[in-house]
Amino acid sequence: MNPLKNKYSLLFCLLLCSHTALSFAERGDRDKPIHIEADHVVVDDARQVSTFEGNVQMRQGTLSIEASKIVVTQDKKGFNQMTATGQPAHFRQKRDGVDEYAEGYGERIVYDTLAETADLFGQARVQRGGDDVRGEHIIYNTKTSVFQVFGTTVKNPDTPNQGRVTIVIQPKEQPGETAPDAPTLPIKPSTTLTLPKP
Repeated sequence: MNPLKNKYSLLFCLLLCSHTALSFAERGDRDKPIHIEADHVVVDDARQVSTFEGNVQMRQGTLSIEASKIVVTQDKKGFNQMTATGQPAHFRQKRDGVDEYAEGYGERIVYDTLAETADLFGQARVQRGGDDVRGEHIIYNTKTSVFQVFGTTVKNPDTPNQGRVTIVIQPKEQPGETAPDAPTLPIKPSTTLTLPKP
């Protein structure tokens, strides 16, 4: 195998993945290096497809994606679609501007840089702060932070709540809202204080 061609293929692969990761990550992560580990990598320059297989771990700053397999496809305009599969596939990223992380799980996670959406399929779950969203299919718009959650249409009479959407939303502290002040003790003159002699 030609070592020079391997070098260029790996460079192309990293550039292809960087566009996907940059769209997914906190703004501060954009200048961070991308680290990818996998057991096997195939780069198809002609089809603009890179395939990472076997315990795939992708990191860029606060962004991390872990999956059994990640396939990155680039269209003619330079937009990418990344499909991560696993049992489950997992992503975690720090939210921009807040000290909080968003985490997502699913048997399949599809991220589209053009639409700026992450679709999670199969026992899908997204956690953000104390909030927890679960369903069979979750569409998360990373630009607007809007969720769409769908349950499964297959019903089992033995487990009537299976397949329904479950959402837990934690109460948020209102701006300017603080804990109530502790009662103040009244000030009383001391009965034991003696004045210094002149």
